Amino acid sequence: MLRLESIFPFLNWPRPTGTLLRGEAIAGLTVGLMAIPQGVAYAALAGMPLVTGVYASLLPTLVAALWGGSVRLSVGPTALTCLLVTASLTGLAQPGSAQWVDLAVWLALLSGALQVGLGLVRAGWLLNLVNSPVLTAFTQAAALLIISSQLPAMLGLAGSVSSWAQAGALPPLHAGTLAFGLGSLAALWLARRLRPSFPGVLLVMVGAGALSYLAGFKASGGAVVGDLPGGVPGFHLPGWPGWDTLGTLLVPVAVISLVSFIETAASAKLDNADQHRGWDQNQDLIGQGLAKLASGLSGAFPTSSSFSRSALNLYAGAKTGWANVMAVVLVLVTLLWLLPLLHHVPQAVLAAVVALTVLGLVKPAAFIRIWRTSRVEAAIAAATFGVTLLTAPRMYWGILTGVLLTLSHFLYVRLHPRIIEVGLHADGRLRDRHLWKLPPVAPHTCALRMDAELDFGSASALENAITTYLVDHPDTRNVMLFAQPINRIDATGVEVFGRLRTTLISQGRTLYMVGLKLPVETTLRRVGELPDHPQLRRHATEAEALADVAGREGGIEYHI
Repeated sequence: MLRLESIFPFLNWPRPTGTLLRGEAIAGLTVGLMAIPQGVAYAALAGMPLVTGVYASLLPTLVAALWGGSVRLSVGPTALTCLLVTASLTGLAQPGSAQWVDLAVWLALLSGALQVGLGLVRAGWLLNLVNSPVLTAFTQAAALLIISSQLPAMLGLAGSVSSWAQAGALPPLHAGTLAFGLGSLAALWLARRLRPSFPGVLLVMVGAGALSYLAGFKASGGAVVGDLPGGVPGFHLPGWPGWDTLGTLLVPVAVISLVSFIETAASAKLDNADQHRGWDQNQDLIGQGLAKLASGLSGAFPTSSSFSRSALNLYAGAKTGWANVMAVVLVLVTLLWLLPLLHHVPQAVLAAVVALTVLGLVKPAAFIRIWRTSRVEAAIAAATFGVTLLTAPRMYWGILTGVLLTLSHFLYVRLHPRIIEVGLHADGRLRDRHLWKLPPVAPHTCALRMDAELDFGSASALENAITTYLVDHPDTRNVMLFAQPINRIDATGVEVFGRLRTTLISQGRTLYMVGLKLPVETTLRRVGELPDHPQLRRHATEAEALADVAGREGGIEYHI
């Protein structure tokens, strides 16, 4: 029977006390002061009306805190998710138009429903489809795309980077925009270096807005935030886009759901480790999905967990979900009364906020580390990086390429398991006989170890390895299989094992099974493949098996 707390996780929150709420208020207000300007900046990156960035910091933050498993995560707009929104909708509508907003809402609703569904059926394991090299390559390529997309607004240049390359020259600069862009970038960087918990983003925005007003920046042709509609967001039900358009959104929806939840995982693991508890990824899937639904119904875009704001929340001393409630209160106050403060903020400052935030994702040294770890994974990462850049703005194909290549490599490894002939090393361990140039464990003996499960992917490889050895060594009288690494067997594995056992015994050879694990042994006994037979010998340890075959064949003495 379901407990009420499993349906309403926030019932597990501690009762609020004066001391608790004071500490949570400090953390919540610190994060809220960063979330508001970031939300406006990220809304511009998503091609949405700027106020929707504040909407996405209101109800989604509250809903994720109430129904998520990691209650201290700061949920709202993030750079990577907003870039994916732009990538998904480019060519389908004009950025900022009513149709664009409706399609972005559909992205939020569909990805939210997908995440809630996956969480309810306990499918959080799908997170493992994207490994670290693919994610690293994708995020770094995406970071470069984000930075390049912000350069025109930050430097006061007309057009895009691609148009500059085609023209062969830079367009005229707007001096005021350039000054605000580079000046705010330097101020934000300095504030981050000196004191990460300081609300530098908000202060830089407000200061730039005041300076813009006094200098008449708008009148000189500079682009500013302008009027933002105040008040709480209303209920937004998007119009039906048509089946063709909806089908076009399905792949982006899947990628947004996957990438945004990987963003969540990075923060959630830190949050739960700090509290010395396991991570309930399925509950976070539900909480994040409900947050996306709340964002869509507020007229905003898909949300995710911000690593920087979540880290700031922990750094500021947040202990419970009450800190996010306090942050939501500040966002609400801003929507009701404080939005006019952002009117004169130059849009170059918004671009600088986005560019500096994602600059931390650019880490070339990560590729060197991947190369040193695995050449194959380095090649997959390089392919992911390249496809992401080349397919822009449809850069979600990059991560899909990475996932497909990773799965292909995974299947190749499963179909080509590591099977080695072992010999007794001087250190007392059984090791690769050919690599270490070791003698056989006993005369006329084939001693193999397969480092894989005995299933449909690996069974034929084991059968081929034994058959090939016997062809090359027809005088073999004993076949030893060190089965300690085999922790699972399926129907194909049982069939292949039975065929090998029958063939070897019929040829007058003895089969030694060493270190069979209980699940494998139980399955083989249940189907009658481990009968009592003098030519089928079972041993629990390597020492017993080697002593047995040495006694029969005069092999190497085995010392533990």
